[in-house]
Amino acid sequence: MRSIDLSVVKWRKSSYSNSDGGACVEVSDDFATVVPVRDSKVSHGPVLVFAAGGWTSFVSAVAGGQLSH
Repeated sequence: MRSIDLSVVKWRKSSYSNSDGGACVEVSDDFATVVPVRDSKVSHGPVLVFAAGGWTSFVSAVAGGQLSH
């Protein structure tokens, strides 16, 4: 597995994060084949890296209401 340099990526907060600062997920769009995801409250904590196609499927399922709370 190839490692990626996450020290210079641009993070954006998910539109699904609530407005009071809780449950915040940040993602980076800096890579074509993978999507790094982190908890914005722990910016120096662990990062999960998903294949871009898998992330797209997950986001589509959330937006389509296919996943329950």
